Amino acid sequence: MLRRLHPDQPDSFAFTPANLDWAQAQITKYPAGRQASAIIPLLWRAQEQEGWLSRPAIEYVADMLGMAHIRALEVATFYFMFQLQPVGSVAHVQVCGTTSCMICGAGELIAVCKEKIAEKPHQLSADGKFSWEEVECLGACTNAPMIQIGKDFYEDLTGDRLAEILDALAAGDLPVPGPQNGRYGAEPLGGPTVLKDGNENAPEHNASVELAQRLGDGIKRIDGSEVPLLAPWTDQGARAIDQSAAAPEPRPAEGKPVDHTGVTEQEARAKTKAKPEQAPAAEPVNPGTRPQWLDGPRDGTPDDLKKIKGIGPKLEEVCHYLGFYHFDQIAAWTEDEIAWVDQNLEGFKGRVTRDDWVGQARALAAGDATDG
Repeated sequence: MLRRLHPDQPDSFAFTPANLDWAQAQITKYPAGRQASAIIPLLWRAQEQEGWLSRPAIEYVADMLGMAHIRALEVATFYFMFQLQPVGSVAHVQVCGTTSCMICGAGELIAVCKEKIAEKPHQLSADGKFSWEEVECLGACTNAPMIQIGKDFYEDLTGDRLAEILDALAAGDLPVPGPQNGRYGAEPLGGPTVLKDGNENAPEHNASVELAQRLGDGIKRIDGSEVPLLAPWTDQGARAIDQSAAAPEPRPAEGKPVDHTGVTEQEARAKTKAKPEQAPAAEPVNPGTRPQWLDGPRDGTPDDLKKIKGIGPKLEEVCHYLGFYHFDQIAAWTEDEIAWVDQNLEGFKGRVTRDDWVGQARALAAGDATDG
């Protein structure tokens, strides 16, 4: 199928500050010269922010990654996951039309979409709140027919139930996702035939639905107002920063073992760097006192921290992430502050003391050379 950009395009696009931090953290997953590998997650984030991918958004992402615009356009037009036209401001309904769903009644769901949203796919409803399309298999064949709205599956549907869901969404409600016929998960329609015992204390809904209800973001745009997110792949250099009493509950489920941040390793999300006015409300996770730090290098030019023996390109990135850009900053660290940095360089703990960063930084700040 030929996929073209929409004829009506906005004048510009820019990530929100939080989404920009997230995107920049995604890029750090890849080695120097391979930033283009982040094209899909960045395009997806742009779509989550705006609802669809405009030409300015595609070119903005290409510029971030140092790519020719045509290369980013090739990716955006190749993958059907990217919406190249405006979608409903409330919800874009994706109806599975592949074999199992079609046999079980997807045609009835499509008829409801035509009646209540628009006659043709990718058209906006009269009020601009909804749009729809037919898609290939979404992998919920046992619960056919089904649709996807935002991040959530609505399964075991009838035409009447879909109409009710659309009405609820239009009224500002978020219907409970998952099976809509009383089924718990994907067990036989007549009820489970095995493993019947020991389920008396099971949650009301299956784990996917429970998580969807807890997060409540099935149709929500990623606008930067979310809980600050983490970038554990950046050598975990800032995991201990800004951990407050208001940290999110542990995931994937209460009581399950997760790391000390309460976030599973599967969640590849970026954490925005804390501002001075956002100092942690709780005691630091690790001992010591955080040194004075900067939002960015003075005059836009950091010192070459790699001149300090023991600091390579990756550690320099971590130092920048923590707000350390200049020799005189490091040279002024006290023993208490050294302890903080040593503990917060996860993956590089103890490097400050082992390589005497402070002594080397004092020499470099004074204009002397080191053997770094």
